[in-house]
Amino acid sequence: MIKISASQVSVGKCYLALPLIVWDLITDTVKWPQWGPTVKRVQCPERFICKGTQGQMLTAFGIWLPFVITEYEHASFWSWNVASVKATGHRIQAAKTGGCYLWFEVPIIAAPYTLVCQMALGRIKNLLSESAESTA
Repeated sequence: MIKISASQVSVGKCYLALPLIVWDLITDTVKWPQWGPTVKRVQCPERFICKGTQGQMLTAFGIWLPFVITEYEHASFWSWNVASVKATGHRIQAAKTGGCYLWFEVPIIAAPYTLVCQMALGRIKNLLSESAESTA
């Protein structure tokens, strides 16, 4: 799914998983390399992020970049700056039919990055499926 506004492009997917399970996955810095195509490693004093969390990540290009969590609303939304540049927002919305939607919000100037976000949405789906199978 894609939404476009004057300031951003959002790509999203609906998962048959509880919103808090998806939230825990996307706020766990240890798991970022498992679903983020551009994240190879993370160094962060906290495992789970909150507003003001700072750290650095090793990108797929072999460059360490600093990040800071600039907005955070528990179980709903977080966004960050990477190398002092506004980057993606991550939004969770409960679905009326059960499960939840996960949206990646990208500044309009970085619209091509939505392709990377779509890859991440697929990886998250796979991680959630693996998790459900391991608990069954």
